[in-house]
Amino acid sequence: MTSERRVRCSAPGRAGIVGNPTDMYGGAVLSCSVPLRAWVEIRPDEMLTLETDGQCVSIRKLEDLRPRGDRFDLARAVLRYFKLLEMSAHITFGSDIPMQSGLSGSTALLVAMVRGLMAWQNQHPHRYQVAETARFIELNYLEVVCGYQDAYMTTFGGLNYMDFRGKQFYRTLEAELFATVESLSEVVPFLPFVLAYTGVQHHSGEVHKPLRERWLDGEAEIVDAYNRITELAAAGKRALLTANWPDLAACMNENHAIQRSLGGSGEHNEALIQAALKAGAPAAKLAGAGGGGTIIALWPDPDRTSLETSLRAAGAQEIIDIMPVPGVTIEA
Repeated sequence: MTSERRVRCSAPGRAGIVGNPTDMYGGAVLSCSVPLRAWVEIRPDEMLTLETDGQCVSIRKLEDLRPRGDRFDLARAVLRYFKLLEMSAHITFGSDIPMQSGLSGSTALLVAMVRGLMAWQNQHPHRYQVAETARFIELNYLEVVCGYQDAYMTTFGGLNYMDFRGKQFYRTLEAELFATVESLSEVVPFLPFVLAYTGVQHHSGEVHKPLRERWLDGEAEIVDAYNRITELAAAGKRALLTANWPDLAACMNENHAIQRSLGGSGEHNEALIQAALKAGAPAAKLAGAGGGGTIIALWPDPDRTSLETSLRAAGAQEIIDIMPVPGVTIEA
């Protein structure tokens, strides 16, 4: 008879307000969690089995942990990292976050998987270690060119100003510097934002990789651009804390204009951004990587009917709230 032991863990999505994507370049990002979560549940079984959306795969040998280009690759990567081939458990996972939507759904699932498997092994690291471990796996085992915002936000949750100075070059996990995470949740009572999902799935690494390569080559346009976006993140933090919506709008709009000029946006993003601005939003920008995904609009008016109408007419598949919610959590 199997044990009644069970571990369930979940982590939220996130939306970048201003500063993205400088988390890859030693910059700073102002970001907030999204009340949608990815989850993992682990329970004892006679063998190692993975399940999601009613589909199952069994893990019997090392070859079964090789990437297959399917929805189980993320779990396979985490199991390879932890060397858990001999684990006897049934691991079920899923997500409320639209996948590849620019809301960090894949990283939220990765963080939930990492923290859940650590708990299963009676390991209880602090949040910085969880974030860095997840980011390390994403880069080195899933081979996704990524920054640090997603791993930190899905781990910490809330509304945060994050400083990534000294983290512009990837290191070994043991040598990684920890980011500075400043929680703003208690001092910002009102978040005047609306998220709109284009319905287009995209792979964030495909957007980040060419820009990362240009930055590594020292291309002045890229270097100067991300230095400027880092400055905008700091100015945006002050504007949000003082409820200075015109200044916050200026920071958000310039952030997006820079990223657009570098080729980091996309036609579906731009359609929703223009719809938001036409409806009267003071600002609208990418909430994550471009090429589809989700945009964030500044909207201080409590009545957002006209904004939502305009966004849906422009093709928004979902309107999503932004609010500080807990980060990765052991629920059972």
